[in-house]
Formats: sequence, structure tokens, C-alpha cells
Amino acid sequence: MNAFLDALGRVPPLLAQHVLLAMAALALAVAIAAPLAIVSARRPRVARIALGFASLIQTIPSLALLALFFPALLSLSALVGGGIPALGFLPSLLALTLYALLPLLRNAVAGLNGIDPAVVEAADAVGMTPWQKLRLVEAPLAAPVAIAGLRTAAVWTIGAATLSTTVGQPSLGDLIFAGLQTQSWALVLAGCVAAAALALAVDAGIGLVERGIATRRRPVWLGALVTLAIGLIAATAPAWPRGGDGPVVVVGAKNFGEQYILARLIGQRLERAGYRVEYRDGLGSAVIFGAVASGTIDVYVDYAGTIWSNEMHRRDVPARPAMLAAIADWARTTHRVRLLAPLGFENAYAFAMPERVAAQRRIATLDDLAAQSPRLRLGSDLEFLERPEWAAVRRAYPMRFAATTPYSPTFMYRALGSGRVDAITAFSSDGRIAAERLRVLADPRRAIPGYDAILLLAPDRAADARFTAALRPLAGKIDVATMRQANYRVDRDADKETPEQAATWLAKQLGL
Repeated sequence: MNAFLDALGRVPPLLAQHVLLAMAALALAVAIAAPLAIVSARRPRVARIALGFASLIQTIPSLALLALFFPALLSLSALVGGGIPALGFLPSLLALTLYALLPLLRNAVAGLNGIDPAVVEAADAVGMTPWQKLRLVEAPLAAPVAIAGLRTAAVWTIGAATLSTTVGQPSLGDLIFAGLQTQSWALVLAGCVAAAALALAVDAGIGLVERGIATRRRPVWLGALVTLAIGLIAATAPAWPRGGDGPVVVVGAKNFGEQYILARLIGQRLERAGYRVEYRDGLGSAVIFGAVASGTIDVYVDYAGTIWSNEMHRRDVPARPAMLAAIADWARTTHRVRLLAPLGFENAYAFAMPERVAAQRRIATLDDLAAQSPRLRLGSDLEFLERPEWAAVRRAYPMRFAATTPYSPTFMYRALGSGRVDAITAFSSDGRIAAERLRVLADPRRAIPGYDAILLLAPDRAADARFTAALRPLAGKIDVATMRQANYRVDRDADKETPEQAATWLAKQLGL
């Protein structure tokens, strides 16, 4: 119960951001759908095109739609000379607006087309202008059906807004994603309850407006509108601008426990230096480097092999010092991003199996695993099977698994423990490797590059002396054994700690 109450304490600021995003997307969708519906009701060809486009958007999963706006906005920004944010509020707003169009457009067109032709003819007979006819006759008669579409769009938009976390926009999805990755079910429950309560409240409020209009009871629908507006304004209060004690910095994190811990460790250092800290958690590897390069986030921890393979598109595997030097030079010259320092440990991709199973099958290296792969099942994290490292491993070792299944990191380990998979693509700094008695398989052909954890700073922070001074004590300070212990404090099933608590413990271990 205490964990759930603590999780609820994190809801108000995220709820405020969630409401701002969802209501902005809904308002923009209404602004687009309303005139388009009027034209579509009078021109069947326009209706077919508009409804066909809106239906096509609905076939795209909302998470994919959000992700697609990242490269689209990056390209558009490059075309116009920069200035268009590819992460955060804008891509989330555009994706959710498109997602809300179908129910708004379909119901509005249906409402207008469902009006009795005799009523329209009577309006024409008394000499009404097209605008008068729309305002006094068509709009009131079509309103109940159109508002039913608005209710559907509102619920869809509020639900889909939880996914905006993946593109750097704060929302109630922050709680859900963080809870899933750290197995903190109180966070998941708090995020789900808050999102569901918001959707139900908005649906009920719009429903009351719909009922008041249908029964021609102005006090009912007007009162419902006022109540709904007051409630939404109150919910957004934590997001209103207010003065603070120092400049705000944004610390980014990817979508697994180690990243949450390191982000809080960085945040604690920056708070001591007088900064106010915000966090952008749950960002994927495909977008987080772009976030720091564009200044959407100020600092985050990445891994050398990820930058080397994903961003630089390099396929060779040099020694770790040479790789770090090349990454630092590339980041500075191409994106003005500063590699401040490696943290001292490596979190590499590593194929792992239960020690008992590996011993029985006599598997010690990736060559051994490849030889037996047709009889084995592989589990991986959500990204690995699409990453260049997987292609490099398959080039070096002829692996042909009976099945390959992606999981979130938490459930990947559970799948291995339950026997659903025989091997996983583990992370070398994960505390569960030792705790669950896993054997890490050797990579004799050096297919997997080094993965030193590195601190990357946004261009505007690269020359900030106070900022870099606050973080420099972390350089080379964290060894892999200590990082494994910190990770396990969050990942273990009993006496689980929050990333904040684990970061505090880690800072004490490092003497910071």
C-alpha cells in the first residue's frame, strides 16, 4: 500500500502533461475534422478520400505512428535549416491528432447526412443562407451523433497518449513504462488507474453535454462544459510555469533499470550543483541520441557499441580505447555532442544460458551455441533482433534458432527461468547474471563491439563549466561489479528498491 501511495504522489505532474497533450491533440483534430466533415457531407468524393485517409491512419499502430514522426520531423527540420523539434510535444501532438480524426469525421458526416431532407428543404424554403442553415438547423440536429464521435476520440486519445513517453513527451506512460521495466507494479497500477480515471471523467463530461443538447436543456450541457473545463484546468495546474531556484536541465534515460538508476545518479549530482532536474525516461536507442543532439535532453548515458553500430554505422570492432576516441571525435564534429567521459564499466550484449543447461549441453562459446542453435530457442530484448549487432553475430556465427522471441528485459529473464527460451541476449552489467546463475558465453570471433558506458552532453551543455564540473567526478568511477549490485537492488523480487534509492546507494558506494 505504501508503494502505491508513493506512486500516486508522482501522478499530478505527469497527469498535467498528459492532459495538456491529449486535449491539445483533440482540439486540433476537431478544428480539422469539423470543416472537413461539412465539405464531405456535401461532396461524396471528398468524403471517400477523407474517410479513407482517416481509416488508413487507424490501421497503423499508435506506437508506430509516434515513431514515424521522428524521422519525418528530422528530415523536415534539416530541409528548412533546423528549429523543428523531432521529439517531445510536437510529434506526439501530430500523431494523436491524426489518430483522433476517424471517429470525429465519421460521426460528423453521418450526423449531417442523417438529417431529414424535408427539414433541409424547409430551411431553404424560408430563405435561410447556407451559413444560417448550418448554424440553426444542421449543426443542432447533427450534434448528438457528432459528440458521440468526440467521446470516442477523447477516450482513444487519452489512452494513446501514454505511448508518448517513447518519443520524449512526459505523460502517465512514464509510470507505466518505468514500472514494467523495474517490476514496480505500484507504478504500473498508478499510471493505469490515473489514465483510466481521466478517460472516464472526460467521457462522462462530454456525455452529459451530449445528453443536454439532445434534450435541448441548455443548463445541463452548459454546466457540463463549465465543469469539464474547470476540471481540466485544475488537472494541468502542476504544469503551469512557475519560478524556481535554478536553471532546469533534462536528464534522459532509455527503457531499462540501469538507465533509470544512472539518470537519477546524474540528477542528484546536478541538483547539488544548483540545477533543477527533470527526467525523460523510456526513450529508445533509435531516438535518444537525436534528443541530446537537438538539445531536447541535456545529458544521458549511452554505450559505445550502440553509438558505433547504430549511429556511426561502423561494422569493424577496434580496441575499446580506439573506439572511444573515434566516437568522441565523430560526436563533436558531426553533432556538437560532447563525450564527457566513460563511467568505468561496460554493459555489453552477451549471450547467456542457465549454468546447468549450458553444462549439460557443453556450451561455452558462441561457436558452441551456433552449432546447437537449430534445437534451441532464443529470447532477446525488444531491440536486439533489429540491431546491426545481431546481423554481425549471425555473420560471424551461423546461428539458426528454432525460435527467436523479443521480450522487455524484465520478462526476458523470466522467460529464461521458466524454460520458455534456452538462451537470452543478456546485458553484462545485469545483477541477475550472478543471482540467477547464468553462464555468459564467450565471443571468440569478437563479433560484438565494446559497450563502455559513456556520458554524452548536449551542444549547449558541452561548454557549461558548472554542468561538466558536477558530472566529472563520475568519470571512470563505476566498476561493473558495483553496477551489477545497484541494478540488482532494482531488479530483485524481494526488498525491491526504486531507481532513486539505488542511485543513492550507488553514490555512497562511490564516495560521492
